[in-house]
Amino acid sequence: MLFRTIAHHDLHALLALAREAGVGVTTLSPNAERLAARIAASVGSVEGNPEVAEASYVFVLEDDTDGRIVGSAAIEAAVGMHDTWYNYRVGLSVHASRELGIYKQLPTLFLTSDLTGSSELCSLFLLPDYRRDGNGALLSKARFLFMAEFPERFSQRVIAEMRGVSDDTGQSPFWESLGRHFFKMDFARADFLSYVGSKSFIAELMPKYPIYTCLLSDAAQAAIADVHPATRPARKLLEAEGFRYQGYIDIFDAGPSLECSLDDVRAVRKSALFEALPVTTASRGGTPWLVSNRRLHDFRVTLATTRPLEHTLPLTPAVLARLGIEDGDSVRAVPLSGSIKE
Repeated sequence: MLFRTIAHHDLHALLALAREAGVGVTTLSPNAERLAARIAASVGSVEGNPEVAEASYVFVLEDDTDGRIVGSAAIEAAVGMHDTWYNYRVGLSVHASRELGIYKQLPTLFLTSDLTGSSELCSLFLLPDYRRDGNGALLSKARFLFMAEFPERFSQRVIAEMRGVSDDTGQSPFWESLGRHFFKMDFARADFLSYVGSKSFIAELMPKYPIYTCLLSDAAQAAIADVHPATRPARKLLEAEGFRYQGYIDIFDAGPSLECSLDDVRAVRKSALFEALPVTTASRGGTPWLVSNRRLHDFRVTLATTRPLEHTLPLTPAVLARLGIEDGDSVRAVPLSGSIKE
């Protein structure tokens, strides 16, 4: 499997992936025009030297046995620099009366823009048939080798908005209990409008005062900071890299925003540079490693079973070909933590 930067000719494959993703993966909406614009923005970001606020990077996972595109992932270098980036901050309000002997701690939601300027991990989707053999870890974590190689292109605060709870029809209990009262539209419609840039309606229609969560339905309260079942593996992978929930949730489906400092991401912190050493077979006693070339314009990552030898990293001809490198070329690599059987 090969993780690489997206190209213009990947549009039809990306559109097919978006159709499979369904409601809730907001940044992977099946709209050919918008996906083409995202690809163009990614290609432009790689080929140029844009300001952080303007940069966007999209990647695909390719089955190199047949060239099929089976997954996608992306990084927005800085969110909310042109359109306000809204979240709810989960707080706590204390109501007490010594005379009546009453003391209540009530969770509250505050509309904020605290995460503005953060780099965002987004658009993660892998076809169900490929959710095996470490493909999920490769797709999710390979982005960190790109960030480790080009840290000047990203913010120090990195976030990932996890897909919140919804049923098989795409209905969100949090939205039905809260958002619908103010927006008078379906969850999918509101989420899409936010994605395409029509964010002014959020500020215009959302309540400006704290919301007491005890006034929401039981299902809506339970959904706060919880994730869709299909998103649990992705959350686990990010938490293994050091990401944590810090009290911010999505305003539409209440999915949690996970956060980590770029320098503290495990794959960034522990990645190292090696010289590629060609070997005929995988290293005996080797373990799974994420290995990338170091090229901005044709960035590639793959999994390799290997073991470093001082400043060299033994790699088979298949791995060298997948990365487009030769004997002695410099690579960046990091151990793949845990089991590769996701």
